[in-house]
Amino acid sequence: MEAELAALAASGATAFVGLLVSEAFEQAKGRLARFLGRRAGDAAAEDELRTDREELVRARAVGDGRTEEVVRDRWQGRLEGVFREEPEAVTELAGLLAEMAPEASRNFVSLVSGGVNYGPAFQGSHIHGGIVFNVRPQPAQPSAPERPQRPDQVPVVTVPFSNRTAELAVLDQALGSAERGRVGIGVLEGLPGVGKTTTAWWWAERARERFPDGQLYVDFAALRDQTAASGGAGADVSEALAICLRSLPGGDQGIPDSVAARTNLFRSRSVNLRLLLVLDDVNQPAQVRALIPKGAGSAVLVTSQGRLGELALDAGARLIPVRPLDARGGLELLRDRCGADVVAAERAAAERLVELCGGLPVALQVVAARLVTGDGPSLTALAEELADEAGRLAGLALFGEESPVSAVLGPSYRLLPPAAARLYRLLGWLPVGVFDAGVAAVAADLDTGSAKRLLGVLAKASLVETMRDGRYRMHDLVRLDARERATREETEGAYAALTERVGTHYLVLTAFADRALRADRLRVAVLSGLLSRADDPFAAPGGPSPLEWMDAERPAILAVLRAAGAHGLHGLVWQLAEAFTALFLHRRYLGAWQESLELGIAAAVAAAAAADSAEEIARATAAEARLRSLLSRPLLDLGDDTRAGRELERAAALAEVAGNLFVHASVVEFLGRFQDRFPDRYEPGRAVETLRRCLELNERAGEARGAALAAFFLGCALDARGDHTEALRTLRRARQDLVDLAVPDRRMAARAGAAIGGVHARLGATEEAVRELRDAVRELEEQGAAHYAAQALEQLAGVVERVGGQGDLVREYLERAHAIYAANGDPRAESVRRRVERLDG
Repeated sequence: MEAELAALAASGATAFVGLLVSEAFEQAKGRLARFLGRRAGDAAAEDELRTDREELVRARAVGDGRTEEVVRDRWQGRLEGVFREEPEAVTELAGLLAEMAPEASRNFVSLVSGGVNYGPAFQGSHIHGGIVFNVRPQPAQPSAPERPQRPDQVPVVTVPFSNRTAELAVLDQALGSAERGRVGIGVLEGLPGVGKTTTAWWWAERARERFPDGQLYVDFAALRDQTAASGGAGADVSEALAICLRSLPGGDQGIPDSVAARTNLFRSRSVNLRLLLVLDDVNQPAQVRALIPKGAGSAVLVTSQGRLGELALDAGARLIPVRPLDARGGLELLRDRCGADVVAAERAAAERLVELCGGLPVALQVVAARLVTGDGPSLTALAEELADEAGRLAGLALFGEESPVSAVLGPSYRLLPPAAARLYRLLGWLPVGVFDAGVAAVAADLDTGSAKRLLGVLAKASLVETMRDGRYRMHDLVRLDARERATREETEGAYAALTERVGTHYLVLTAFADRALRADRLRVAVLSGLLSRADDPFAAPGGPSPLEWMDAERPAILAVLRAAGAHGLHGLVWQLAEAFTALFLHRRYLGAWQESLELGIAAAVAAAAAADSAEEIARATAAEARLRSLLSRPLLDLGDDTRAGRELERAAALAEVAGNLFVHASVVEFLGRFQDRFPDRYEPGRAVETLRRCLELNERAGEARGAALAAFFLGCALDARGDHTEALRTLRRARQDLVDLAVPDRRMAARAGAAIGGVHARLGATEEAVRELRDAVRELEEQGAAHYAAQALEQLAGVVERVGGQGDLVREYLERAHAIYAANGDPRAESVRRRVERLDG
């Protein structure tokens, strides 16, 4: 208990110090004083807070980390005493810090809520059926690589497991005792629903201690849903690599864009680790090859519906067939689910059921669910019932046209209450197979409580599975059956109506998340009326991180965009695509970003063509211009410079006629930055001219942040052209304007500071250059902008090296930059390493 108390106090003190030096301090100090005042008096508490804040600000200004540690330790001791005397104060402080300093307090709030893998559920207005979702909390990203917690990602088997002793023994042989210097690879092959995944999960649980550095899990079926129609070949492999890299030392810092670079980084990060990778539902050998770790004694366990013989030839994989259960194995499964006495009493009928189900565990589980319900039939009655469906059960050939799953689902479905049967059908139309109660409520146009009760009915019948994080999953084969029944039994137009409800649900949540990340970002969509009728879960005390929510729901949002586009919901699609781009400005999932913007652009074009008024046409045209300009960002990062330029030229032409001054200014900014990046494609001075026009447009529009950003990019362009004095003046103005915003943009202000330092260096003002660059590095690291901090460190090393006499300092700066680049897989790490070697002569 004492250890837990100390951990809470330490985490709380870190969050407390973060709040003391934040912009929210003035707003929070009264509430903090009242919290502490019950123990020391409000006035004394406020004086203490202000004194500590001033001490911390001074310490950070001179880079004095020791003072900050002293203050943090002092608060840790103070809080530990408070928590010991008043346990309820832990929850009170967590709520206060979560509201006033959500980023700084995320770890503390997670500890208070129990330190579980998934965060709490948040429920908002029922206008969209209820907002109920779960977000995996993420720690704040460090500026230098840290070893993450040992990954343990393979799902747990939640039902009794029997049979498969032969397959498990082969896995033990192939993977459990890999020779030093070797990586074992095992592939479980077989029909859908035969039990491959459960077998893999069970073996991983048994083998936990054999892999001291953890277990990673990738579901390729989910990734195929997520990356369909985007990223081209290898998109699912690229995303799988990113998932694994985030769980290894180095974490999420600057993961490269290309599959080849990610593969190399994965090998580098796994070289000294002994890991198990479970790759579920693989359908291509390339999905496995890229994810073979380099650490001796590691293993890769694959499940696949097809045969992956190439892996046996070129990777030494052991192919392990998983066949339908024989009579003995099927009976054992029924005994596990229904009880040995039940099976023994009607042995012949039990054997007949195993035969009718073709030995498929997924079918037998549904049969067992029917048998164990309070009013379930007997084994004999159920066997007779299934046998009567002669048209579908004749022969029950495993490779015939009729699935045995559909055969056993028919009677189970007919026994459902009408409301549960309707929900079952409609869930088949959801674009993804994993969902929460809020999405299910929206799908059926119910309140969330009713949806939860009906989901309980479906779970009891084994038609949906309840996951550990409170969400629900529908087996692919069951989902297909539900979809076919919906197509037959629901009214015309019901599918489109469901897609619109679910799409609107995600639009509301994504728009709230977008605004929580940056309220003053440019947006074409006007959603104030829609958002005013729903509660904002991200604004609630202890609410989830909007960035983590969008990241967790990324596959679902992409699937909704595709489905809504297929149903002609053009306005919904472009508005959702615009809000969704907030995720990609922070996390560069380039294929997904490109696809979402392309879907939005197509929808905006269609919306303009179908519009009934000039106002609707203008808004859709402005949206198309905005989305095309944003599309240039992932295209540039993917190396498609030519298409990026075409998109920007088209966006500029559209912005001219759309009549939206804000959009026009933004598009011109993107175009100016492109011209500055590729000056050889344009006549001299074109980038400066374009960015000056951008600044003018933003000033005319009264867009303070847009003008500040335009000034920053203009200053960079002037510096590149050699106009250093004017560049310095422009960059100083940009930095001040970014700090003076209603919500200061400190990340961009720090980038401006680094640019100012670079200009000073080119003007020969060494002391000013060093001071500006040091300040920029510190601020960029605090803002989590490690990539830009590394660039500033390189500049700083160059400035100090030119004046001579401080080789140790040059080395320190370069080694810090190298650590960041290396952790991110950035190719610049090699050039920095060579610079360090040159220092050694």
